[in-house]
Amino acid sequence: MAGWGAGLRFSVGTLSVFPVRVDRVDREVAGQAMVLAPAVGLALGSVSCLPLLVSGSGLLEAALALGLLTVLTRALHLDGLADLADGLGSGKPAAQALDIMKKSDIGPFGVVTLVLTLLAQAAALAEAGPVALLAACVTGRLALTWACAVGVPSARPGGLGDMVAGTVRRRTALLVTLAVVAVAALAGVLLSRVVLPLAVLAGLGAALALLHHARRRLGGITGDVLGALVETATAAVLVACALLS
Repeated sequence: MAGWGAGLRFSVGTLSVFPVRVDRVDREVAGQAMVLAPAVGLALGSVSCLPLLVSGSGLLEAALALGLLTVLTRALHLDGLADLADGLGSGKPAAQALDIMKKSDIGPFGVVTLVLTLLAQAAALAEAGPVALLAACVTGRLALTWACAVGVPSARPGGLGDMVAGTVRRRTALLVTLAVVAVAALAGVLLSRVVLPLAVLAGLGAALALLHHARRRLGGITGDVLGALVETATAAVLVACALLS
């Protein structure tokens, strides 16, 4: 694991607000970071669950938990979701859509997407509880592992998307997925929440569907696409847990 220390620091530094010293950044480290992303998701989910564990699983507590998660991630994933919604919603060709996504302002597609996504996440979390939030945070980062698999190109040079694109072997992504699903299944048995592994697969499936659409429309991934995948998978897991529990 010592050889993966730089990757872990890069993963924590990129995906969270936790202060870490990142002294090496290259594509090998980036690939390690994306493989380890689900572990960072577990840490984020564990901290974000505190309002639910202290006060119960009501709508207010769910909103507080999601707010805490937003702080812990610097709202980067929500920003990516809004930017991707504006880019895809514009209906423009790839180059113009990418230019729209680079702008600092948020358009109507982005606003509506953010509102509906956060409403769905909060309502579902209030029904599903803290364990679902843990599964959702892990699955959201598992989507990053697949988005950075070999064969998935970057949509443009430069930026985070270009750094991490194609850095993860598909066999490695599959092994990480099997590990996440196995742990979810075990947790489901121990906690009488057998829906957990199904919810993980549903969340990953939703993210991969969005990834396919983004690749078709934009030509590959960007940092905004990665953020949108995280939020999409998170929402899908929470909704699946709420509906199937």
